[in-house]
Amino acid sequence: MLSIILTGHGGFASGMEKAMLQILGEQAQFVAIDFPETSSTAMLTAQLEEAIQTLPATEGIIFLTDLLGGTPFRVASTLAMQRPECEVITGTNLQLLLEMAMDRDELSGKDFRQQALECGHRGLTSLADELVRNRESEPVEEGI
Repeated sequence: MLSIILTGHGGFASGMEKAMLQILGEQAQFVAIDFPETSSTAMLTAQLEEAIQTLPATEGIIFLTDLLGGTPFRVASTLAMQRPECEVITGTNLQLLLEMAMDRDELSGKDFRQQALECGHRGLTSLADELVRNRESEPVEEGI
């Protein structure tokens, strides 16, 4: 099973973890690390390094972060560049977290990354687009 470290600004990680627990229940090999404004890059680095040490890396470790280019992303990326068993995914949302937490048993790190990107694209939509999609998928009844 792939291990997941979720991190992001403010209470992003703990909030997402709380929502995940409500929907999926407790998850093994999962750590959520917030980056509040009272923290520093050095503190976040130490927390992520500690999480790496506590998680089994036999299958791999996935960092899920909130924003491309933000401190959590940059720190996770720096750590992942030193470890071939790590992947970094950014732009994490609840749908991506839930789907990927359920699917990680069967995936390699590379497959996880590819599936997460597909999930992220699929999960971003609008009501108008979904209504059009549903209308297009309804069968048209032929008259007599």
